[in-house]
Amino acid sequence: MPLRTRQRRHAVLTGLVALATAAVLSSATPATAADTWTEVGSDRADPLTESQGLASVEVPANSANRYTGIGTIPVSVSSRGWNHVGDPDASYGGYYIEPYQADSGTAKMYRVQSPGGTWSEYVHTLGSGEALNNSWVAIAPSGQWMLSGEYGTMTRFLVFPTPGVNASTSPSANLPQASTVTLDHAVRDVQGCDFVTATQLLCSSDDPAGTLFGITKPLLRIDLSGEPGTADVTGHVTALRQLPLRSSCSGTFEAEGIDYDRRTGTLRVIVVSPGFCVLTDSKTYRFTKN
Repeated sequence: MPLRTRQRRHAVLTGLVALATAAVLSSATPATAADTWTEVGSDRADPLTESQGLASVEVPANSANRYTGIGTIPVSVSSRGWNHVGDPDASYGGYYIEPYQADSGTAKMYRVQSPGGTWSEYVHTLGSGEALNNSWVAIAPSGQWMLSGEYGTMTRFLVFPTPGVNASTSPSANLPQASTVTLDHAVRDVQGCDFVTATQLLCSSDDPAGTLFGITKPLLRIDLSGEPGTADVTGHVTALRQLPLRSSCSGTFEAEGIDYDRRTGTLRVIVVSPGFCVLTDSKTYRFTKN
């Protein structure tokens, strides 16, 4: 191919890539000043027990924050194949829920602790096209409905009756999907979400590419068209900021679970450091809204 022809083709391809990139980024709603979450501090995140997720618990009063990691999985659970725990959540009434997955199979599991301390397990059989992974749960403020997320590039969240809270659920029966949240913009590798209001969530994304919103590892806001329940709702996606990526080591960070504590207005997000520094300077970052 003559040099001049190659140069013209290269110019055309470059222009097409630029247009495609602009189209993708323009579809992601920009954050406004009112959406600013400012970092106010951080705490070391233990790689064994604080590396997957976290939740603030309101009941009983003065309860300690809860964390999940490979070191928090009971042997009685992992020995049955449930060897990965995701980002948990707690209802305002004190029900605490951890999402579990196995390396293979056709189901995912939700482990529930009641306010009285009793544990029970609820298993959900995968629906058609549903991913095996079980990255996070977010309990709606009403307590009756729970969102759950799949890993990868997705345009939906799943809605379930909250196990242990919703009267329709039972440990002896399949936990059915109730409805779907359809997102107006794709999200990638969401590791956790938490409700801020009845129709708004904040989510942590471990997106390594940055092609969806122009930044890697974004903090996302999802505005729902209505409260989740038996009817499908839509979710409007906004990228707010990049999560902190600071470490003594260079390499790939991993954004993990998220928690919003309505009592203090504090948002917390776990970011695991790359390489050896996963042991030394992984952090739970704290944010407040301006």
